[in-house]
Amino acid sequence: MELNGHKNNYLFNGGIALAIGLVLSSIIFGWFYSNSKKGDEAITVTGSAKKRIKSDLVTWSAGVTYQAPQLSEAYRSLAENVPRVKQYLISKGIAENQITISSISTTALHKQNENGGESSEITGYSLRQSVDVRSNDVDKIAQIAREATELINQGILLESGSPQYSFTQLGDLKIEMLGEAAKDAKTRAEKIAASTGNRIGAVRSARMGVMQITAADSTEVSDAGISDTSSIDKDVTAVVNISFAVD
Repeated sequence: MELNGHKNNYLFNGGIALAIGLVLSSIIFGWFYSNSKKGDEAITVTGSAKKRIKSDLVTWSAGVTYQAPQLSEAYRSLAENVPRVKQYLISKGIAENQITISSISTTALHKQNENGGESSEITGYSLRQSVDVRSNDVDKIAQIAREATELINQGILLESGSPQYSFTQLGDLKIEMLGEAAKDAKTRAEKIAASTGNRIGAVRSARMGVMQITAADSTEVSDAGISDTSSIDKDVTAVVNISFAVD
């Protein structure tokens, strides 16, 4: 009987040890599984940054056109009036080295036939020459471009184009903006992770979105990006998509 008692105690103790071992194994396996799964988890967020800038370069073109039955007559009118346009711009404060006069383009004007098409008969000539301005004084050129049509009152056939505004420091600005967008992405990821009791880890991947350069306060967006040249004041928006590991 005593031998059987020892045997039963041995079996009982062995069963307890086995049970404890199974429990510990389950806990350890669960811990490793949980941590391995957590290591696979990631949070992907989009960060953005926006900044208002003012253009620092403007290009503007105005065309002078004359038509006449004789080529020499059209050329004479052009030769008389293009210098007047240039002098007008200089009188408004534009430096001479900021003004470029293009070569003359010539178009022969043909008589229309009975079918409405052009015949071989030449009825006159149209000559055109452009006066181009390139300057860093964007406000001054914008005003002159609006006022230049007053030359029409002086008998000059002037066509004033729309000024084109750009920002020459865009390369440096892009780097700055992408850095700000990345900070915004990290802040967003930290808030999401904290709401579930986790923390973010290392960056898994990052992708830069397209830059949007729009007129100030514009809501326009394009998948291909926007590069506005019609306005002096612009909004630049940078976007990045970043995936963070979850610790």
